[in-house]
Amino acid sequence: MTRNGKIVILTGAGLSAESGLSTFRDEGGLWSQHRIEDVATPEAFARNPDLVQAFYNARRAQSRAATPNAAHVALARLQRDHGGEVVIVTQNVDGLHEKAGAKVIHLHGALDSALCHLCDHRWTAPETIDSATPCPACGHHSARPDVVWFGEMPYHMEEIAEHLENADIFASIGTSGQVYPAAGFSQLASDYGAECIELNLEPTSHVFHQRRIGHATQTILAWVEELIGA
Repeated sequence: MTRNGKIVILTGAGLSAESGLSTFRDEGGLWSQHRIEDVATPEAFARNPDLVQAFYNARRAQSRAATPNAAHVALARLQRDHGGEVVIVTQNVDGLHEKAGAKVIHLHGALDSALCHLCDHRWTAPETIDSATPCPACGHHSARPDVVWFGEMPYHMEEIAEHLENADIFASIGTSGQVYPAAGFSQLASDYGAECIELNLEPTSHVFHQRRIGHATQTILAWVEELIGA
């Protein structure tokens, strides 16, 4: 690629694991204590909103206490210092990219945002959300976490598709490659002619032209140094 080529990056839970935040599959983590069907679907929220709110309140507290790791910082540096456009799309809802100084597109929403499920108003989430939390816009007690649950449409899909169409490099970082539509981004980028690279603990798809296997704080730092220099 040229020094000024466009880079589109997809990040997943593996990026934040070294900051102490659980992935879906971590033993002993928040997710291992609950079935996805009980805390991460619209049906779960309708069935037991208090359980869902408590789960995301715990995730929000954990996220706000966490600090970015060296991989977050390196990606923020790449976005700042690279000669071309660097677009970071994240499946993560933790906000660590922003703490590191990056600008990102949140595919699955953000824990620091609350959403009214009646009028769709969004606002900065308080420390805890419960059944008594009112919407600042309509006044109804209808607040929920502004995160995309299983069965819901991810955010910003048209914008992301446009970025993938124009990418010179597509990088998938710390994601399992099992959750769609994000799992299809590498194939889409490849079809448009991008060079596709995977940086992960283990390989996922055959689509990638190259791989860097290992911990994010090691593989990403080395990759960023290659792109913009030490």
